Amino acid sequence: MNGGTQPGAHNLAVLAEQWHQRVGDYPMIHFEGVWHSSTEILDRAARVAGGLRDLGIEPGDRVVVLTMNTPEVYVTYHALWRSGAVVTPVIFLQTPPELRHILDDSGAKAAVVTPELLPLIQAASEGLDLTVIVAGEIPDGTDVVSYDVLDAAYPIPIEPRADDDLAALLYTGGTTGRSKGVMLSHRGLWESGNALHVVAEKAGTTRSLLPLPLSHAYGLIVVIAALHSEHAQSAVLQRWFDAQGWLEAVQEHRLESSSVVPSMLQMLLEQPIGDYDLSSLRFIGSGGAPLLPALRERAEEALGASIMEGYGLTESSAVLAASTLEESRPGSVGKPLPHAEVVIAAPDGSPLPSGESGEITARGPGVMMGYWNSPEQSAATVVDGWLHTGDIGHFDDDGYLYVDDRIKDLIIRGGFNVYPRDVEDALLAHDAVSAAAVVGRPDEKSGEEVIAVVALHPGASAGSEELLAFARTRLAAHKYPREVRILDAVPVTSVGKTDRKAVRSIIRATEGDS
Repeated sequence: MNGGTQPGAHNLAVLAEQWHQRVGDYPMIHFEGVWHSSTEILDRAARVAGGLRDLGIEPGDRVVVLTMNTPEVYVTYHALWRSGAVVTPVIFLQTPPELRHILDDSGAKAAVVTPELLPLIQAASEGLDLTVIVAGEIPDGTDVVSYDVLDAAYPIPIEPRADDDLAALLYTGGTTGRSKGVMLSHRGLWESGNALHVVAEKAGTTRSLLPLPLSHAYGLIVVIAALHSEHAQSAVLQRWFDAQGWLEAVQEHRLESSSVVPSMLQMLLEQPIGDYDLSSLRFIGSGGAPLLPALRERAEEALGASIMEGYGLTESSAVLAASTLEESRPGSVGKPLPHAEVVIAAPDGSPLPSGESGEITARGPGVMMGYWNSPEQSAATVVDGWLHTGDIGHFDDDGYLYVDDRIKDLIIRGGFNVYPRDVEDALLAHDAVSAAAVVGRPDEKSGEEVIAVVALHPGASAGSEELLAFARTRLAAHKYPREVRILDAVPVTSVGKTDRKAVRSIIRATEGDS
């Protein structure tokens, strides 16, 4: 990073200003019965940026955004970029220890939260020098800053940022250790957003439904993609995905598109879809987790809309490949987008021909700058500019990309990353548990489910339900295992490492037995 001393052509705050100059003032976001205009969002962002500066937030400072979806998330993101600060979005499903790690590791100077999450941030930040800003009603006697104070501040101009300055720090994880901060630059997010915009623009839609958490890389890039549009894009924003509300919104507002994760499609299929008029719906973008072909087929038939699959990861600024309405192939995640070069690599790094499976590697401006405070892990993941995704895939002869499996043991449940060690450590904290192993099992609703096997100490006793309840008290809602199976011993390899392949075989062989 060069500290923003030179103005960059890909400053996200400048992108927002340019977008507003193109599209003008229009109803931009509909949230819980109220429309918010494009001018309102950016005018508020300019004031909140000034309020952040008054609080001592300087260019490069990290500010955690811990909220459900609200218009204030848009305002806050634009305000942080305008002030030169770093958006650090955090999903609200965190437990206090998980959130404290993020606050401590990122060195966040402030956090923007909504009232219902104030107890969580207070528990996680005890003893830390953190300014807490609450967007909403503040309980009496609480030592926090009201978002209204920032919203009433004097607006400031855009802080110059270089293309390779840090724009967002998103915490994600692999199969070992705690969550890592993925460093994404202004240019990386700008280019990835533009690439996604080009895909969506071909469909010619202007009215969308956004149920994705804006704290997720997928939701974030959808927001940035809209800033590249040549046309006014209106969105109905859900505080959190609700299947019935999703169907009602499409019908009421005649919405044409939506971005979802596969588990949302499964929940929609459980609704009485025939009771709603979805004739306006043209396409649905699916990402964040593998989409089983059978689920795609069922959803397209029931919803009467085409599903466009995409592929990416936080470390690639969310997107690498996507299908379009014109170019879509069942089982494929589409073709690489123009901003990304994707190669299927053999173990020695050499490229493999179409039809052969190997590790999906990618390079381009969207590739992360590295992991925050983790130079060794950064060097192991990005080698000579190539991002090693840990996913196994292949191309067909026409250039369509297929994701076959994962090298790493990362589990993606409902679009959220779950890394086994966190779950295993939680189970091992139980006095009766001597060993634990966690794997993902394919699931039509969630993409994958978190399944654990444990061995107990000699003479100890504990039932599966007891262990499930124990894990739920220590893990976020998307992380705790849905099944815990008790074995005589957890399989290990010849060198003593957990044999996850053997664990998966045991689970497959005993389906229905828990």
